[in-house]
Amino acid sequence: MPTCIFIDSGAVCLGGILGALLGRRLDEALKATLNRIFGLCSIAIGVISLTHTQTLPALVLSVVLGSLAGTLLLLERRVTALAAPLGGRLSGGGAFSSADADRLISVLVLFCASGTGIFGAIQYGATGDGSVLLAKSILDFFTAAIFASSLGLAVSAIGLPQCLILCALYLCGPLLMRVSPAVALEDFTACGGVLMLATGLKITGICSFPLMDMLPALVCVIPISTLWNVLF
Repeated sequence: MPTCIFIDSGAVCLGGILGALLGRRLDEALKATLNRIFGLCSIAIGVISLTHTQTLPALVLSVVLGSLAGTLLLLERRVTALAAPLGGRLSGGGAFSSADADRLISVLVLFCASGTGIFGAIQYGATGDGSVLLAKSILDFFTAAIFASSLGLAVSAIGLPQCLILCALYLCGPLLMRVSPAVALEDFTACGGVLMLATGLKITGICSFPLMDMLPALVCVIPISTLWNVLF
């Protein structure tokens, strides 16, 4: 039972409803401060996850090769393009301005295809540890409220596709657990930490990373870690 996923998606829905009710009354300075705090929390989660590193060369190689693959495949651009039709439906079929519609698409990608969510759901299915998703649900609640204060109730509707995507990834977890050595799973957790660090740095505005292009690192790390430990 993917309870933690339901909690995360429920947090998006509730946060979206609360933000829509508050409207534009949230102070801009408060929004900026909260965003920086969210980024700091993501960095903290990333640092904790990095302590699981078992095979550092394999981790570094996975991040480099995975990011290179994502960049060559134009992954971030393609995912944004795929999200555009759904973003248009959530916006009420053109009720938003073009700028607001673009922002809604960005929010849709943020909640449904973030490295933290993908890593958290797979880890939850593989190990039963839903702590990353529970921490993410707290951040998602406030993030949804902030975006919904300007974009309205459409933000709360994102909880449904998010739930479906994360549940599908959760179901892949047990298979990953069966076919992967324990060392490789630890390196997978550490690789997720790298993505969460990149997310935190991007949210805080310190450095902007192409997060979607970095996601293939999560696919690379288990086979690379396994092969590295066999050979060396």
